[in-house]
Amino acid sequence: MAGTVTVESTGGAMGLYEAKPQGPARGAVIVIQEAFGITDHIEDVCRRFAAEGYLAVAPHLFHRSGDPVLGYEDMQSVIPHVMALNPEDLIADLDAAMKHLEDAGLSPSQIAVVGFCMGGSVVMLAAARSALGAAVSFYGGGVAQGRFGMPPLLDLAPALKTPWLGMFGDEDVSIPVQEVEWLRAAAERAKVPTEVIRYSDANHGFHCDARDSYHEPSAKQAWKETLSWLDSNLAGAYAGA
Repeated sequence: MAGTVTVESTGGAMGLYEAKPQGPARGAVIVIQEAFGITDHIEDVCRRFAAEGYLAVAPHLFHRSGDPVLGYEDMQSVIPHVMALNPEDLIADLDAAMKHLEDAGLSPSQIAVVGFCMGGSVVMLAAARSALGAAVSFYGGGVAQGRFGMPPLLDLAPALKTPWLGMFGDEDVSIPVQEVEWLRAAAERAKVPTEVIRYSDANHGFHCDARDSYHEPSAKQAWKETLSWLDSNLAGAYAGA
């Protein structure tokens, strides 16, 4: 079962795409969008997690600026929506998604947060703020400079409270390999398990099969690593419906 429900956040109602597994859930995953809105791909990722036994939700983070779905090459249209983001609103939206999952019977230790591109950066904010079950960032930028008013990921990494996995492509000129290695070292100072995986032939957006940068071998391996990270770090199944 999959569809969009409505939850309350700051600024009013927020859409939450939800995909439910068949039978009792093993846990839950909050899927954090790219900079293009809740695209077909993000909804598909939720359904893929549901097929693996997780209750998956994707908050509509652009709900304050019209909730658009934007084209992957339409960066001019993307900019105003991204520029409207700020840490306070992002945290409020994450909290609204968390409350929805907690109302379904899940505890924080049974919840993972997984994000892509812009969402990969937001994952670090969530994982440094709260002790969740697991966190996975796909090519999250803002490593050294910060974005959306957030601190640089290098500053967030040592404060991680959630086991965190970061995955990056060596061909991604927007996130230089040197910065990835700085991030690896910073994350190793955290008090929770962390890991960084680099894919030598992958570019930015390599996991999204709707983008020209899709790299199938890296995407398939990264998905396996994601599921393994969740298996290793999330608490056991819950008793909810």
